[in-house]
Amino acid sequence: MMGRGPEVKRMDITLVEQHKEKEATPFLIRDAQFVISAVRHDQYPQEPWPEVALAGRSNVGKSSLINRLCNRRHLAKTSSKPGKTQTINFYRINNNCHLIDLPGYGYASVSKTQRATWGPMMETYMKKREQLRAVLQLVDLRHPPSSDDKAMHAWLNHYEIATAVIATKADKIPRGKRSAHLAVIRRDLQVPKEIPILAFSAETGEGKEDVLDLLAYLWEERDEEMLISVDAVPEE
Repeated sequence: MMGRGPEVKRMDITLVEQHKEKEATPFLIRDAQFVISAVRHDQYPQEPWPEVALAGRSNVGKSSLINRLCNRRHLAKTSSKPGKTQTINFYRINNNCHLIDLPGYGYASVSKTQRATWGPMMETYMKKREQLRAVLQLVDLRHPPSSDDKAMHAWLNHYEIATAVIATKADKIPRGKRSAHLAVIRRDLQVPKEIPILAFSAETGEGKEDVLDLLAYLWEERDEEMLISVDAVPEE
């Protein structure tokens, strides 16, 4: 599906909380399966299911987040070598939605040729994938956002892609200092106060329920009034 741009969700922490309150039971991922590693749009799954994509620097913990959310140790392959994810990886969730792992950005050892390939591949997906509802940008809670993090966030805002921020490796920061680190992320990325920034640890599972609540809202199909159409960018 390449005719229109994404129909993104309105990103507002109040709407996420309202959605959580109206649901009778907490959202759970009951079934998760790897579908395909794609490099071209004609390889994308054809189901019209809503999708949420994960973006972040190499080694920020996207694969570990997927595994923790899905209660699967090896569903998404993790690596000690940053930059290993070089494709757009699709995961089928509960047989009615997709979670997308985008290639990591910002790692110096990755060749310029590889980076030149990833850029257009990611842009094609995020600008034109109708099923895309939002992007979760992962950043490392331990450090201020990098120049690559800032550039990615600015790009998502420019193209009006709904974006929330997940601050990973929360277990590495004492609880009493996390608020200050989250404030730095909000300031440096210029994230409005209504946009969620969630602390998460794949190691301990802290923040898992908050991320699942956010995903449940973003994947929800019934509240069509919350969808915002984004025009696809014409081919050059």
